Amino acid sequence: MSLYSVYGVDSYFVGFENFSHLLQDPVFVKSILNTIFFVVAIVILTILFALFVATTVYDKNSKYVSFIRGAYYLPVMVSMVVMSIVWNFLLNPSNGLISFYFEHFGVGHLNLLGNTKTVMPIIVFVTFVGNVGQAIILYLATMIGISQDYFEAAQLDGATRWQRIRHIIIPLVRPTTAYLVVINIIAVLKIFVVIQLLTGGGPNNASVTMMYYLYQNAFVYNNTGVAAAIGVLMFLIALLLSVPQLRSFIKTN
Repeated sequence: MSLYSVYGVDSYFVGFENFSHLLQDPVFVKSILNTIFFVVAIVILTILFALFVATTVYDKNSKYVSFIRGAYYLPVMVSMVVMSIVWNFLLNPSNGLISFYFEHFGVGHLNLLGNTKTVMPIIVFVTFVGNVGQAIILYLATMIGISQDYFEAAQLDGATRWQRIRHIIIPLVRPTTAYLVVINIIAVLKIFVVIQLLTGGGPNNASVTMMYYLYQNAFVYNNTGVAAAIGVLMFLIALLLSVPQLRSFIKTN
C-alpha cells in the first residue's frame, strides 16, 4: 500500500512517490528527529535508572525489595490514558498543581506543554515514569537469580561493592539489557496516547512523532498511502536500532 496513492476506494500505483513526498515534508523530517530523540532518551534513562535502583536494593531485605518492586511497578499497571489525563491536569498552565507551585515559589507562569523547548522533555519524562518499573522488575529478577558463588569468590578476593557490580552483575545482566533496549525501542515507536492527550502534536509540531504523523495521515488527512509509507520507514528504523542488540543477545547466549 505504501507504493499506492489511496483516497477512499480509489487507488493507483505511484512507486516511491509517497516516500519522496515524505522526505521533502518538513513536518515529517521534524517527526523523525523527535522520534529519534524520544527513543534515545527513553532507552538511556530507563536502562541507567533501572540499573541504579536494582543494583542498590537487590541484596537488601526481601520485604524491602518487594516494596521497591511494588512502588515502581504501580505506574506500569495504570492505563496510559489515565496517566496522561492526570499529567495533563497537573501541567495545565491555568489551574494545574505544578503551575501553581511554580508561581507560589516565584518561578513565574510556565506553560511547559506549550513551549517548543520543554514539550518533548516533558513527554519523555511522563513516558519514562510509566515504563521504568518494568525494567526495574526484570533487572531485580535477573540479579536475584545470579549464583552466590560469584559474590563469595569476589568477597574472598576483597572486591568492593562497585567492583562486584561492574565485573559480575553488569556483564551477567547484559542479555536483560539487550532485551530491554529492544522492547523500549518498539514501545516508544508506538507511543500515541501520551502525545494525543497532552499536546496533540503541538505546539507548532514540536511534539509530532512518526507514529502521530502516521495517525494524522491515515485518519485526519485520509492519505492512506503516505501513512503506509511512514509505517514502512518506522519498521526500518526499529530494525536498524534493534539488530545490534539482538546480535549481542544471541552472541551472549
